[in-house]
Amino acid sequence: MRKIILNLAVSLDGFIEGPGGEYDWCFTDQDYGMTDFFGDVDTLFLGRKSYELLISAEENPFPGVKKFVFSDTLAEVQHGEVEMISKANFKAAVNELVNQEGGNIWLFGGASLINSFMQEQLISEYILSVHPVILGGGKPLFQPLSQRTELMHTDTITYPGGLVQLKYIPKPQFDYSMLDDIYTRSNAF
Repeated sequence: MRKIILNLAVSLDGFIEGPGGEYDWCFTDQDYGMTDFFGDVDTLFLGRKSYELLISAEENPFPGVKKFVFSDTLAEVQHGEVEMISKANFKAAVNELVNQEGGNIWLFGGASLINSFMQEQLISEYILSVHPVILGGGKPLFQPLSQRTELMHTDTITYPGGLVQLKYIPKPQFDYSMLDDIYTRSNAF
C-alpha cells in the first residue's frame, strides 16, 4: 500500500501562505531533503488553486510525476500527466490509487484538500517544514475538523538557517474489540 504524505512549508504561526497568497517567505537556499523525498514519490495530489499556482510558475511542474487535481470547478487540465478527481469520486479514487503499485503520494495542498484528507484519515505521514517567520495572517494550514487527530512524532531535522522539519504519523489506535473476541473465545471452552 502506498503512503499519502503531506509535505509542505508552514510559517511559525501556522500559515501556508501569506495574507496576499504569497509564499516568498519559503526558504529556497538549499534542498531541505526534497531530493530524497522525490526519490520515493511518483504521484502528486493537489487542489485546484495549488494546481493553478504551480502551472502559472512552470508549464509542467514536476515532470514525470503523475498529478491528480481535486476539483469540481476546474474546466480542464493542461497536461497529459494530470487527471481530475471530483468531490463525488474523492474517497473511491484515492483508495484505488493508494492500492495501486507505485511510489508514495505527495499531498501538496491546499488547505481545504488537506482538511478533506484529514477528515477521512487518509494521511499516512506529516512532514512540516516550519520556517522561522511569523506572517501574522494568511491561509492557515489546518481548518476546523470534526474530530481530534492525534499524531506521533517520528523525527525532527534542524537546519542551520533555522528551518525545522517535523515528521509525524497518525498515532496508532488499539482495537479494544479484539480483547472482547479473545475473551469470548477463551471462555467458550
